[in-house]
Amino acid sequence: MPDLSDAAKRLLLGRPVRSERLGHTLLPKRIALPVFASDALSSVAYAPDEVLLTLSLVGVSALVVSPWVGVAVAVVMLTVVASYRQNVHAYPSGGGDYEVTTVNLGPTAGVTVASALLVDYVLTVAVSVSSGAQYAATALPVLRGRETTFAIVVVVLLTLINLRGVRESGTAFAIPTYLFMASIGALAVVGGIRYLAGTLPLAQSAGFELKPEAGYGVGLTGLAGAFLVLRAFASGSAALTGVEAISNGVPSFRPPKSRNAATTLALLGGTAITMMLSILLLARATHLQLADDPADQLVSGGTPVGPSYVQHPVISQLSAAVFGSGGFMYVVIAIVTGLILVLAANTAFNGFPVLGSVLARDGFLPRQLHTRGDRLAFSNGIVTLAAGAIVLIWAFHAQVTHLIQLYIVGVFVSFTLSQLGMTRHWTRELTATQDPARRAAMRRSRVINAFGFCLTAVVLVVVLVTKFVRGAWIAILAMMCVFVVMKAINRHYARVRKELALGDDLTEVRALPSRVHAIVLVSRLHRPTVRALAYARASRPQELEAVTVGVDADEATALREQWDALEIPVRLTVLDSPFREITRPVISYVRSIHRGSPRDLVVVYIPEYVVGHWWEQLLHNQSALRLKARLLFTPGVVVASVPWQLSSSVGQTGLEEYAPGTLPRGY
Repeated sequence: MPDLSDAAKRLLLGRPVRSERLGHTLLPKRIALPVFASDALSSVAYAPDEVLLTLSLVGVSALVVSPWVGVAVAVVMLTVVASYRQNVHAYPSGGGDYEVTTVNLGPTAGVTVASALLVDYVLTVAVSVSSGAQYAATALPVLRGRETTFAIVVVVLLTLINLRGVRESGTAFAIPTYLFMASIGALAVVGGIRYLAGTLPLAQSAGFELKPEAGYGVGLTGLAGAFLVLRAFASGSAALTGVEAISNGVPSFRPPKSRNAATTLALLGGTAITMMLSILLLARATHLQLADDPADQLVSGGTPVGPSYVQHPVISQLSAAVFGSGGFMYVVIAIVTGLILVLAANTAFNGFPVLGSVLARDGFLPRQLHTRGDRLAFSNGIVTLAAGAIVLIWAFHAQVTHLIQLYIVGVFVSFTLSQLGMTRHWTRELTATQDPARRAAMRRSRVINAFGFCLTAVVLVVVLVTKFVRGAWIAILAMMCVFVVMKAINRHYARVRKELALGDDLTEVRALPSRVHAIVLVSRLHRPTVRALAYARASRPQELEAVTVGVDADEATALREQWDALEIPVRLTVLDSPFREITRPVISYVRSIHRGSPRDLVVVYIPEYVVGHWWEQLLHNQSALRLKARLLFTPGVVVASVPWQLSSSVGQTGLEEYAPGTLPRGY
């Protein structure tokens, strides 16, 4: 069984990689851009849609206002990118916002940021994959109604790819990411040229009239209109998610790490802003109509189009207008857009495990998240992220409109606290630096981070106000739960460290038990029992006895007679068990020995079968497992398992087939 499972693991994940090859997994900028920036770049496929869907409530005014909403989002992105370029130079260790906030604002603020980022990473995977599933259903009608299943399968595939290692996943995702960038670039350039030449066709939906929802008949004037614009801005700000992942992933870059990370940030910001504004401007130029409720809001000849009308995403409608529906470029854009939306989750698959490793190192998450797997990836973090995303996709039926309401709250919490922390960082550094050139650079950096703090704080308030009742409260509640759990884990680790610390008095280190009392548990007299007796005698304890429980009087008598007949030189003690229990009499007897001589060490030898099949485990060792579980909680007692390998266990280590010196690489 282990042979089969190990072979399957090697087939899916590849051979183990030695620790000294960690340097070979570092990423050049051309691979780091698709690895860490695919989330922000992919937002071009859904952020403009969300802006237009929100503004569609007021009717035709949506196309007039949407480019200006895009400009506001672009200003925020430029500010955040400039701010994070300061972060990666000042804190290149990979802690990102968590480290910046912890060092400058304290551990509580750091854990707040960490909880927000962990939740946001899970949402990134859920939103990106769900959006990709919807695009796939548009291209492949067979997937309609099966988006949830398709999205879950995609998350599993992404998990397997990332378990193979960062460099392998980056190489696999680089080509689709660059194809998406080239396709959107071609769409923007060709569309712009055709617009200037006066040959740009209208979008397929341009012939419909967009009817405003009830309560928005006066358009964007008044308080309701202003609130709607803020909602659209909050939805468009989803384009900023993923920017922080680069600051968490600085250790994955090739040297010089900070400079390469800062360059990748600049490339990310410039590319994402250009693509998003191009999409919104083309949507306006082609009079594209996108409705929150297309069946009732889109009107043709005075009659709503009804539920039979299929509303395609913005990019699909634009590519049909610019290149023609069904043409080569139309198909290419549809395919690469679906791919980039799915692969955008890779940003979270690289950010979440690294952040989880840092938090585990500091004692806020289980230690297992700090350990790299045999492919040098943080395997436990990757699996944890995938499990959380699958739960969200299943719970929200892969509906992006519902999931995106939970989105971006966490990332703006981290943006805001991180920029406040960086402002304090530069203020502290200025007091300790006298060089005029360095002071001038620090003042400039402080101005950038201070402006970033003010702007992201305003956006955070807007997001909370406009999205709270629409689902953001769920994300906030999840962050609070993660915060409480991380604090509890940290308290537990601190309590255990204090309990296990040696202290100044080292008498415990030098002291030995006055005597060793060895007990061999006997169920029947067979070869495993004889081996356990031999091991116990070889340890030369001061006192040795065999203990059995007299559940059946006849069996106990037969065992004693056999014991005496073989003249075994170890005393056999039979414990009475009127209620036919095994565990309780043994525990009571062992505790009585410890109470009688508290300084004695009691060693309990338990013979166990080693089996080769899972179903055999159900047939053996049940009493031994219960006894071990209870004895572990008994002070002054050591439990020693004495294995006896049954024939079914032969060849189960996976190493027997190799001669010495011929093991596969990595073993």
